[in-house]
Amino acid sequence: MGKYPRQEIEDAFAHYRETAARAAASGDWDEWAELFTEDATYVEHHYGRFEGRQAIRKWIGETMSTAINKDMNSFPVRWYVIDEDRGWVVCSVINRMADPGDGTVHEADSWTRLDYAGDGRFSLEEDMYNPTEFAQMIASWTEARKGALIRRGPRPAG
Repeated sequence: MGKYPRQEIEDAFAHYRETAARAAASGDWDEWAELFTEDATYVEHHYGRFEGRQAIRKWIGETMSTAINKDMNSFPVRWYVIDEDRGWVVCSVINRMADPGDGTVHEADSWTRLDYAGDGRFSLEEDMYNPTEFAQMIASWTEARKGALIRRGPRPAG
């Protein structure tokens, strides 16, 4: 048996998903950053390694407010497993773009490992994904968005 009961990890991960959904909808990632311990590590293979909650907060706030990233506004979990002995949650996260204006869905999966540290917080997150799939998804979304804007035409002044 692990250090933390399975139900505690389940509850913390449910809260993590709910908080991520609120952050993605509002664009305010502060509450999400609070899900990590003060000394947490976040490993994102494209952006780098971030040490400490404040570094995670700064990175996620800046990253998710930039063009394209701010349009990635939904992160449902496709599946997850809990390794109770290690306190790990491993999951497949769907990174879904906002509707580009034509009703099409543009998304790519990533895998995440979270290390649970107690008190509803995580001490590590590592995200793994195929950068080629993400680039293709973003290119497809960008083209769909351009097409939708062209079809919609210029908006009246005023």
